[in-house]
Amino acid sequence: MTFALQLQKFAEKAKGNADLVVQKVTLDVARSVVMKSPVGNPDLWKSPPPPGYVGGRFRANWVFGVGKIDTTTTNDIDADGGATLSKLSAAIGTTGAGGVTFISNSLPYGPALELGHSGQAPAGMVRTTAAEFQQYVNQAVQDLK
Repeated sequence: MTFALQLQKFAEKAKGNADLVVQKVTLDVARSVVMKSPVGNPDLWKSPPPPGYVGGRFRANWVFGVGKIDTTTTNDIDADGGATLSKLSAAIGTTGAGGVTFISNSLPYGPALELGHSGQAPAGMVRTTAAEFQQYVNQAVQDLK
């Protein structure tokens, strides 16, 4: 089933609450990729970390874009993901059904992490979240009932 067809079916099931369903699903997807993102643990590394290294930059670099991918990056650190999720939640809450939105992370080592470079996320973050997508939709529709 195509993504567009899935969204159409979700909107029908949601009976006019498509915006709420899309927001909830998008937030669930965002939460998943953020919390599955590895936070560097130098104790597990083969090489010593750079001086002053603090883990959590990758987690802090998940951003939300409307109509296009946001490629900005930040030096912020967010090891527990709370600040990043708050920022994403606020942005997602302003959108609704019918548009194209993106959750992205433009740090250059993101593809390596997605492909299993970190033992903390050997199956990646995006691929595993994509596999769970239908569950997020089903739950969002169920929550409306």
